[in-house]
Amino acid sequence: MHRSLTATLPLSRYRIDRDDTRRARPSLFDEFAADPAARIIAVWRGEVLLAEGDAATAPRLALLPWDAAPADALRVYLGRTLDAEADAPAGTPVTAVMLDDASGPALEPDVTRWASPRTLGHRLGDRDAGLAIEALGMANWHATHQFSPRTGNPTVSTKAGWVRVDVETGAEIFPRTDAAIIVGVTDADDRLVLGSNALWESNRFSLLAGFVEPGESLEAAVVREVHEEAGLRVIEPVYLGSQPWPFPASLMLGFRARLDPQHANELRPDGSEILDLRWFSRDELAASLGEILLPGRTSIARAIIEDWFGGPLDAP
Repeated sequence: MHRSLTATLPLSRYRIDRDDTRRARPSLFDEFAADPAARIIAVWRGEVLLAEGDAATAPRLALLPWDAAPADALRVYLGRTLDAEADAPAGTPVTAVMLDDASGPALEPDVTRWASPRTLGHRLGDRDAGLAIEALGMANWHATHQFSPRTGNPTVSTKAGWVRVDVETGAEIFPRTDAAIIVGVTDADDRLVLGSNALWESNRFSLLAGFVEPGESLEAAVVREVHEEAGLRVIEPVYLGSQPWPFPASLMLGFRARLDPQHANELRPDGSEILDLRWFSRDELAASLGEILLPGRTSIARAIIEDWFGGPLDAP
């Protein structure tokens, strides 16, 4: 019986009340504009603005006054903080502001203060990790839904940024998340298979993963994706935990599975997505860390690999 990894995953941490009942209030943003306690976080080009600090301190999001960003910028209400911290008391309302290529540098021209949650997420605190991922996911959704997928009509943001409305028909469009499985496959000797994707550096290896197709269970997706990408037949997929991955709009669902002993199970990279596949024992993986690159510490792939390994791996 595998324990759930969700609580330990860097981007699954969350210390905010999403406060969804307030989203429907038409005057909500006017209320925040008049509230000196209301704060915003800035999002620009898939990155979030960090507070000023030195290299020795843990990074924190910059919580800015409501009027720090242009009044006409797209805003999404993220919720209220649950805990009192040095930069904000408990109950502070926080809104994400999506900046364009003019307003982003105007707000903060120092590019070192802008950072991607994809690489930085594991270093943020629980509150800031949750805020950053929620904000980025919503920013990506708004960016791809400027027009209705049904009619092609322009859409506008409403309900505190959580709905877009077709300006001609009034039809509402809601945020969506794409489900994707990621799986640690082991053989009878408890070796782990890792693959190198065509889009990565040739020496970067990770777990097998793929999107869930319509009409498919998560477990069926595990079996199908592993066979499509690696030529392996697996059985008994076991769920480990989940982590949002808004790059651009996924929810990663982690699994372990083992080879089906009824099949030959020779490694067969698909040649389009996966170019190389290797089995690793724990000793072999530890000895290969100078040769290969592993997934970053923010990813669920790294967490599943280290869970199989039995502890942290000495790699970036």
